[in-house]
Amino acid sequence: MVFDDTIPSFRGERFVKCDWSEFYPDVTEAISENIPAPRGKEVVMTCFVDADHAGCRETRSSHSGILIFVNRAPIMWFSKRQNTVEASTYGSELLAMRLSIEMIEGLRYKLRMMGVPLTEECAVFCDNSAVVTNAKPESTLKKKHAAINFHRVREAIAAGTIKVAKEGTQTNLADILTKLMPGPKMKELLENILW
Repeated sequence: MVFDDTIPSFRGERFVKCDWSEFYPDVTEAISENIPAPRGKEVVMTCFVDADHAGCRETRSSHSGILIFVNRAPIMWFSKRQNTVEASTYGSELLAMRLSIEMIEGLRYKLRMMGVPLTEECAVFCDNSAVVTNAKPESTLKKKHAAINFHRVREAIAAGTIKVAKEGTQTNLADILTKLMPGPKMKELLENILW
């Protein structure tokens, strides 16, 4: 197996730094006191998240797709029908974002316990503008049923676990895990994942 260990670079202006002290004053990333001393090269985590709203024709459940990279190597991928039926694309995308945060936190913990140093928060790319907008302090919750996912995403940003940016639908690598697509489009996305 061959993995690309080069560190990806993203334009810094895609990620907005915010002051979360008013909303989540004491939140920090949960890091164990028993972690071994970091060894080796530092790594960067990247995640692509997508949801196919009401994609299941029988139940109208959405489908979540999550693709996590360490440097440029795909390490984890997840594709599953959501357990609940969401009324909006925003709700299904926000649920997929929360699932990705749980996976990211678990992987960050495992890497640290193996002595792998992490340089920064995980860059998370989502193609839903509303989810990206709601990842900023000035946004307000308009849909009460999404409150748990809403606050979970914002808390992870405030803790420095993730940073969120918009990724266009045509280039979101997680699309391959949520939707049927023509062969040429699938090949294009696969080339960006595997090469």
